[in-house]
Amino acid sequence: MDDYVAEMRKLVGHIPLLTIGCGVIVESEDGEILLQKRTDDGTWGTPGGGMNFGETFAEAAAREVLEETGLTVGNLSLFGIYSGKDSIVEYPNKDVCFGALVIFRTNKYSGELFAGSDESEELRFFSRDRLPRNLNRLNGIWITQWQKGQKTIFVG
Repeated sequence: MDDYVAEMRKLVGHIPLLTIGCGVIVESEDGEILLQKRTDDGTWGTPGGGMNFGETFAEAAAREVLEETGLTVGNLSLFGIYSGKDSIVEYPNKDVCFGALVIFRTNKYSGELFAGSDESEELRFFSRDRLPRNLNRLNGIWITQWQKGQKTIFVG
């Protein structure tokens, strides 16, 4: 099943779903973070999304980065695991998900950035002191931790 959530939505409509999401903090050689301006709500966040049936966390994270940015990532290290009330998201189409989220970090990537996907309006690297103001509410949690130089793995 390549898009598990889409298949489940056909069966349950907007009823809240428990999901697993994966994302990646992609850092440039200059220590900047890659952010995408989302097409659904215009906020900035890290590339990522839901796992497909049978994927590993790392496979899902790498696939999402490739789909949303055109970059192939490698050497993923765990940055944090996120859950709780902050992980409840209502999307503009009224779908509600409670996500357990696994966020990786890497500075190893190749390829050319493109913002032509259905999910990315714009892609840009930002320094720690010049992040955009309109961060995605959920992604803002780990982006802020990255900004502050978090070194240990976050579990929450």
